[in-house]
Amino acid sequence: MGGLLVAFLILVILVLAVVVSCIKIVPQAHAYIVERLGGYLATWPVGLHLLIPFIDRVAKKVTLKEQVVDFPPQPVITKDNVTMQIDTVVFFQITDPKLFAYGVVNPLMAIENLTATTLRNIIGDLELDETLTSREIINTKMQAALDIATDPWGIKVNRVELKNIMPPAAIQEAMEKQMKAERERREAILIAEGEKKSTILVAEGKKQSAILDAEAEKQAAILRAEAEKEKRIREAEGQAEAILKVQQANADGIRAIKEAGADDAVLTLKSLEALGVLANGKATKIVVPSDLQGLASLATTFKGIVEEQKGPAGKEGQK
Repeated sequence: MGGLLVAFLILVILVLAVVVSCIKIVPQAHAYIVERLGGYLATWPVGLHLLIPFIDRVAKKVTLKEQVVDFPPQPVITKDNVTMQIDTVVFFQITDPKLFAYGVVNPLMAIENLTATTLRNIIGDLELDETLTSREIINTKMQAALDIATDPWGIKVNRVELKNIMPPAAIQEAMEKQMKAERERREAILIAEGEKKSTILVAEGKKQSAILDAEAEKQAAILRAEAEKEKRIREAEGQAEAILKVQQANADGIRAIKEAGADDAVLTLKSLEALGVLANGKATKIVVPSDLQGLASLATTFKGIVEEQKGPAGKEGQK
């Protein structure tokens, strides 16, 4: 009785183990290839699945995430017969798990060999300089070629990148010398451009300084001329005002003489005094009154008066 119980428990445990082993959970971004009796049965997506014991089995677990493979450097020859080493990085993703499982024996090795041959074909049509400056073109061509070639394997090549391009040491040294010479040439050009701009700026500064000096001299000359003009105007106005005042004084004197009732002899005498002043001046022309006879008689009378005044004074002196 005890032996039967132990055997029953063992049987139950075995059954439970088989049932548990037949329960499969497919995680996210994965797919399981299931075979029944050695043949393809189905591709299980994400979720809970149940196998039939001893008949079904999970033949391959496939990840659907994008994968990155870094292949070692491959020797390639350019169009101008230069051998160089180029290593590549391939980004791919499995789109059909069934084709991936049954399409090729070793997918990664197949991709590596396909990448090497495609790279040699593309580089063989390019010269060294084109190879060094055409990374994007090479990447695009390789991606297109690999994507078409790997499509029967259920693989999609998303991107191909050239990681390193390593030419021979002699060519690297020549390239470094060329780059150094190019840098020195650019430096010389920059220095020359700087000196040119500096010279232009100095010349522009001198030009502006000369223009400003000329403008200042012009303004100074204008101001001096304006000052001289103003001075002459002031002097002329002063002289005019002085003449006006003199004439006004003469007019006032004549008016006063008339108002005092002076006779013709006094007026004539004043006229003679005015003629004397005119004669002593700078005038080149003198206007003489037409009444010369009257002036002569007036002068004789004036002489007599003067002599009469001198006579008594002389006698008193003799006494």
